[in-house]
Amino acid sequence: MKSNVLTFEHSNVQTLVHANNLHKSFGDNHAVNGVSLNIRAGEIYGLVGSDGAGKTTTMRLLVGALLPNQGEIQVCGYDVLKQTELARSQIGYLSQRFSMYEDLSVLENIRFFAEVRGLTQTEWLPRSMEILEFVGLADFKDRRAGLLSGGMKQKLGLASALVTRPRLLLLDEPTTGVDPVTRQDFWQLVIKLVSLPDARHSSFVTHPSQPEGVSVLISTPYMDEASRCHRVGFMKNGKIIAEDTPSNLRQRLNGRVLELRGDPINTLRHIAHQDEDVEDVAAFGDKLHLRVKTGSEKIVMARLPKQIQKQNANLIELRSVPPVLEDVFIALSETDSNVSRHSPSTSGDVGLEEDQND
Repeated sequence: MKSNVLTFEHSNVQTLVHANNLHKSFGDNHAVNGVSLNIRAGEIYGLVGSDGAGKTTTMRLLVGALLPNQGEIQVCGYDVLKQTELARSQIGYLSQRFSMYEDLSVLENIRFFAEVRGLTQTEWLPRSMEILEFVGLADFKDRRAGLLSGGMKQKLGLASALVTRPRLLLLDEPTTGVDPVTRQDFWQLVIKLVSLPDARHSSFVTHPSQPEGVSVLISTPYMDEASRCHRVGFMKNGKIIAEDTPSNLRQRLNGRVLELRGDPINTLRHIAHQDEDVEDVAAFGDKLHLRVKTGSEKIVMARLPKQIQKQNANLIELRSVPPVLEDVFIALSETDSNVSRHSPSTSGDVGLEEDQND
């Protein structure tokens, strides 16, 4: 079975997005506080963080919908602050909320956005039909947008964003509120856009002179989606506090995550919280993930079953498991905003180190 996890070779690949030290405040609220980003051609970059972390504001700054209080932004070589329209011509943007015209048909919506951007009928019509086939809406081209399901509306938004052949796609939580099957379908489309040779060279994706394909900056609250990105940036309080490949981020907690199963689960949670070497306990379905201090894995595994037995709880299994991105996200969410942004090169347990230069 083919893996959905992407790999990315970045040597000699053009940087499409360069943002340096972005700041944006709304009164006393520092929504974006020193964000820097570099996104390469053909890369999927995931922006992850809790509500209010600054993800949407960052995207609006990149597209030129908001002006930063400080910082520099270049998209495809254009200065977003000085060459706004030229930069926007390279961008396709899908916002959190459905922004299509519900009384227009699927094809009429795409036509509207195409003609606003200056495309003629001979340009937008064949391109639109190819896009609709790609996203699976060809059979619904005459249906009013207001009658589409939530997932189909998101696909229409993606189709409208693609009609101008952007080099950069900004997707702001595009799968929030849709069912798991639709989320899977949407991600397959995103992966095809950046990965498959036939999609990469398709006329609606990019120009023949740009063989690297589309770059995608996507914000998501779902860690399974973040794990499909080439790189992930975790945002907190307007800052990117950690950035790396999903595998390198997971390595930060190697040897520090235990999985506990038994009942009653609330009693097990309480017992685990009382252990001096357990830093955090989080529920994962009917299991608990315990994050332990560095080097204390074997000690906790030897001590905890005895504590569980003393309190007449039932232990089914206690074992060491590889960390998942949810574990990393929880750990990062608990730290101060000045933690190391990049994972050290070691493949062992490296913790969440302080960055004295932040």
